This record gives sequence, structure tokens and C-alpha cells, in this order.
Amino acid sequence: MGFRFHKMHGLGNDFVVIDGRDATVAIDAPLARALADRRTGIGCDQLILIGQGTTTDVTMRIWNADGSEVAACGNATRCVPVLIGADCTIETAAGILHAALDGDGARVDMGLPRFGWDEIPLAYPMDTAALPVGWGGLARPAAVNVGNPHLVFFVADVDGVPLETLGPGIETDAIFPERINVNVAAIHSPTHVTMRTWERGAGLTRACGTGACATFAAGRRLRLLDAAVRLDLPGGTLHLSEDADGHLIMRGPATHVFAGDADMAAFA
Repeated sequence: MGFRFHKMHGLGNDFVVIDGRDATVAIDAPLARALADRRTGIGCDQLILIGQGTTTDVTMRIWNADGSEVAACGNATRCVPVLIGADCTIETAAGILHAALDGDGARVDMGLPRFGWDEIPLAYPMDTAALPVGWGGLARPAAVNVGNPHLVFFVADVDGVPLETLGPGIETDAIFPERINVNVAAIHSPTHVTMRTWERGAGLTRACGTGACATFAAGRRLRLLDAAVRLDLPGGTLHLSEDADGHLIMRGPATHVFAGDADMAAFA
């Protein structure tokens, strides 16, 4: 069976996007891994399946490159209105998101951050503003769930942290029953942050939209950041703000690179 796909990215965080609004497309973990493989598949950090919504305009499901399904992806959410060419509401496993076209990308209301230890989730209660744990020189991170679970370490130099070696062990530590995304962030001023991310199921990434939101939320909670910031990642810049209701608003680019056709049987 043939299917059509779109290659898209948000600041270098790249996706294979399948528009399943008009035709049913069945995705499971082995197929997601096969499509994401950069040598024998199409290649991506995440596979995105868009479906026809019932109470929303569209639905969105997300698989990491390792085949694990996750609830949210900020950079992919910006790609949805760009692909369909219109503002839209998006039903995800993390809730309903509102996305609107904005310049060369989109503006997304990512909702309220969650800070409860059982909302992250953690294996047992602890202070999520400064977890009493550490790994290889990184210590006392903040924890926040913004649709996906995240740790945020505030450091002096993000490039000086060996995330490629520390990330896998932190991601899979037993205190995180659903694994964890790992962010290191440097605050240069109350309105300017730089950040790098080890993404669960994908590894080092050029950009992580939910990681940016988590870092902003943690910085706001700790009174380190203003209500609007510029956040620079290896792949480019996102703009984060907090509205009057405490919702996290993310603005940034989303790029459609090309469309193609593939044979599903080739990935079986």
C-alpha cells in the first residue's frame, strides 16, 4: 500500500508527517521505528500522524524514533497549521492545543505547566522545584510536565555539559517511571536563555519545543525569568511567554521541506 508523507522540521527537530484525515493509516511501534530510521527508512526524530478530529479540527499522534509513543511535541505542533494552511485546534494525548499561523511558523497555546511529583511523574514524592538528586556534576534539577515530563538543570555553560554521555542514564533512571527529557539551560538575563536537550526516545536534538516550554515554566516558578523570553537552541530561536491565565505560549518557525510517496510494505 502506498502512502504520502511530508518531511517537516521546527528548528532542525525533524518529522515525517502523515496526513491521515482522508485515509486510515495504521501505525505501531515497529513501523514507527522503521520509518524513522535514517539509513533504511525516511528518517526523522519523530513520526507524526494527523487525523480528522471530532470535537477539534484535527488529531495528532506522535512516535519517537525508538518507536515509543508520546503525548506532546511542541515543534511538531507548530508544523500542523503550516501543513494544513489554517489556524486549528489539535486533539493530543496531552489535551487540546490551539495553534495559529504566525509569520514563518506558528503560535501555540501549550496550556498550563504541571509541577506535582505524581504529575511528572516521579517514583515517589519529592520537591519538584529542586529534586534532591544528581548525576555527574548536574544536581538539583527542576521537574515539570508540559505534556511530556522534563528535567531542567540551570547551568553556567550549556555546551560544557556532556549531555550525550549523561543523558541516557538520566532518561532511564528508576525515579522516572515514564523516562524523562533532560534540559540544560543558561540564563543570560531575565529575558534571554540558551538551552540544549537530551530527548527521551530520540537523543540529542537540535530543538525541543516542550523542553523550551518546560525550561521557561521552571524559570518562572523559581522567579528567574520575566513573563516573555527569547530562548536560543542549537537549531534556532523560540519565543516563550505566559498569558494572564498562566498558559505557556510558544512562537517559532516551522518548515515544510518536501513531500513524497512511499510503499508501506518496504518498511514491514
